[in-house]
Amino acid sequence: MHIVLDDTAMAAAGRGNVLVSRLIHRAHAEDGWHVYAPACALVEADRARPGTAEHLAALPGVIVLDLDLPAALAVARRHTWAAAHAQHAAQPTADRPDGAIIATTAPDRWIGEPVRVLDLTP
Repeated sequence: MHIVLDDTAMAAAGRGNVLVSRLIHRAHAEDGWHVYAPACALVEADRARPGTAEHLAALPGVIVLDLDLPAALAVARRHTWAAAHAQHAAQPTADRPDGAIIATTAPDRWIGEPVRVLDLTP
C-alpha cells in the first residue's frame, strides 16, 4: 500500500487526526505499507501549522520525497506546488506500478484529477 499525504493530511497529523496517525503507524509497523510526504506539500503544511515539517520528517514511517527534476517540471505546470507535488508523487513509477493513493482532509480539491483519494476527514 502506497499513500501520499497531501498538505491537508500533514497538517491534520499535527492536530492529532487519528486516521492520519494510523496510516503513519502502519507504515512504520507493517511490511508493504509506505507513507510519503512530498517536500512541497510538507512546506505548505508547515506554513499552515508550524512545526509540522520537523515532526513528520522525524517519524520513521514517513518517507520525505525530494523535489527532483521530474517533480519540479510537474510542479512548474500547476497552480499550487503542494498539490502538484502530491499528484506527481501519486503517479505510477517502476517502484509503484499502480501508483499511490492521496490521503487528504480536503477530498473536493482532487475532484476531476486523475488520482485515487483517501478521505481522512474525521
